[in-house]
Amino acid sequence: MVKSALFKSFIVCLLCGVTLSSVAHRYFFGLTDLSVNPKTNNIEVIHQITGHDIDNAIAEQQQIHFSPEHSEYEKFIQDYVEAHFQLIDIQENEKHIIKLNWIGLEIAKGNVYIYQEANFENFLSGIVVKNDLLVDTYPKQINTVNYQNGKIRGSLTFSSSVKTAEITIIKNND
Repeated sequence: MVKSALFKSFIVCLLCGVTLSSVAHRYFFGLTDLSVNPKTNNIEVIHQITGHDIDNAIAEQQQIHFSPEHSEYEKFIQDYVEAHFQLIDIQENEKHIIKLNWIGLEIAKGNVYIYQEANFENFLSGIVVKNDLLVDTYPKQINTVNYQNGKIRGSLTFSSSVKTAEITIIKNND
């Protein structure tokens, strides 16, 4: 009788654990803020990514154990972000990748915040954004880029099927 009660308790705990782990992380998303600093006219980029998602993506890609304790944590994150996020200026049918300078990263409350900036004197309008962060590892990953400068503001959404989009000015007929 005691064995039966223990077995039932074990099964209930096991099922609760499986249910909780499947509910714990259903959504995969990344947020990027893209803005023009009015004092310097530099493009400033801030990415917010769930820490264990990017850690798992890099671990899978590199076939290593990867966590913030890794001696080259920031370098691996930098390489990954630079390979999967780009700003492209198209002028006269020629593509020019805008060099994003790495500022650094910080980890807070389970998220990794990544900072980049670029010297770019033109407007955001017309820039093509490539964002396929984490979509190879997590096919349901959704990345949103919110952008603004003095005259334009908006959002772009990226997924495994939409990896590039252009920032455009939406005319308001008011």
